Amino acid sequence: MMMTSTVIGVVDLAAAFLLIYGLWRMASPLTASAGITVAGWGMLAAVLVSFLVLFEVSDAARPYVFGNAGLAMIALAMGGGVSWWAGKKIAMTSMPQMVALYNGMGGGAAGAIAAIELLAHRSMGPTVLMMTLLGALIGAVSLSGSLIAWAKLAGVLKAPWRFHGQQWGNVAMMLLLLGVGAYLLLGDAIAPAWIWLFVGCALLFGVLMTLPIGGADMPVVISIYNAFTGLAVGLEGFVLQMPALMIAGMLVGAAGILLTLLMARAMNRSVANVLFTRFGDGHKPKPGHIKGELKPTAASDAGTAMRYAASVIIVPGYGLAVAQGQQKLYEFVKLLMSAGVQVRFAVHPVAGRMPGQMDVLLAEAGVPYDWIVQLEDINDDFAHTDIVLVIGANDVVNPAARTDKSSPIYGMPILNVDQAKQVYVVKRGEGRGYAGIVNPLFYADNCNMVYGDAQAELIAMIEAVRGLGMSAAS
Repeated sequence: MMMTSTVIGVVDLAAAFLLIYGLWRMASPLTASAGITVAGWGMLAAVLVSFLVLFEVSDAARPYVFGNAGLAMIALAMGGGVSWWAGKKIAMTSMPQMVALYNGMGGGAAGAIAAIELLAHRSMGPTVLMMTLLGALIGAVSLSGSLIAWAKLAGVLKAPWRFHGQQWGNVAMMLLLLGVGAYLLLGDAIAPAWIWLFVGCALLFGVLMTLPIGGADMPVVISIYNAFTGLAVGLEGFVLQMPALMIAGMLVGAAGILLTLLMARAMNRSVANVLFTRFGDGHKPKPGHIKGELKPTAASDAGTAMRYAASVIIVPGYGLAVAQGQQKLYEFVKLLMSAGVQVRFAVHPVAGRMPGQMDVLLAEAGVPYDWIVQLEDINDDFAHTDIVLVIGANDVVNPAARTDKSSPIYGMPILNVDQAKQVYVVKRGEGRGYAGIVNPLFYADNCNMVYGDAQAELIAMIEAVRGLGMSAAS
């Protein structure tokens, strides 16, 4: 038994190192893929070595434990198979909802472990019991909240669901949760009915907390629930005395918290503001508020103009992901660069529907990382740029964030696209974007609209530039 415990400890320590090293590698898009692989091997090692506990149980308990181990192997095979298939088949546009779903599953697993520990009536000290209750609370909230986030991202829920007095209802639900949790913590005996009430209220609270949040806040919401899942897993690792689970949970939780703070700062809002206010609700432009008119133009004209420009900045958005146009965009950029045009990509921290989605999208197409510039490093360059091409982005280039104090995005840092000499915006239609806010950039004198599917319009731009006698760079 001592040898088994030593092997488990050594492998858990190695797995922890792999998880930390993998997370460090994920800090850069250039090494993120390798980092994910390394962390995956670490988690696989931690899972497999956990089966060695079969050799530590008594002879009387061994048949039951081996039966549970068989069920665990079946669950691992099913979950691994589905995840492998999903990772290969799910399109980039569906990646945010898949991440939300996986976040929820992790939180749900942690919450289920906590519920089992509570229902087992094991003797727990107050600290362990409190950690178990917190894991159940956070895990259940992460599960139900992530499922609502998935429904919003997948279009199952097409609009925020709000009712009068909703915030007070959420406060009342939280007070009920705290009351039941205190009773479970301080009571002499834990009745199963109270445990189910606690878990059920936590699940309901996750739903109520997420339903009123607008679609534009989904990147921050995904990040919050990612942190919740990590915290829940770390707490249950403490309860089960499994170092690998504790370390993995703490890493995910800490990374999720930091990412959430960075995302909120990128929107110039607090996390509480994201969770408890109605972003973009009911905002309508005032009469005369938007000056100018929409000016459609052909993709071929836009492509020709960029061919003869000295400098071009491209701003990708979710519309590019929907159209799967990143490969054609990279082909178009290489054409421009072969003609001597300076081209860079400007990425806003909250572009798309999950953190880092645009960076991943461009990396998938093969765009070199040093061509991609973040907001704070490129914003001053827009005023000296000949042409900006915006593809499927809306809220992150909305100048109302700087000028309109009545706008719900007022104060949010944006890409200063409107300061360029000429702007072309590729959009499928005249929609207002995910936040539902009118964008005055589209009506500005220096802006023209290219209506259509991003991939189709980029093909038209490529053909127009090639028609001028240029060939793609190798």
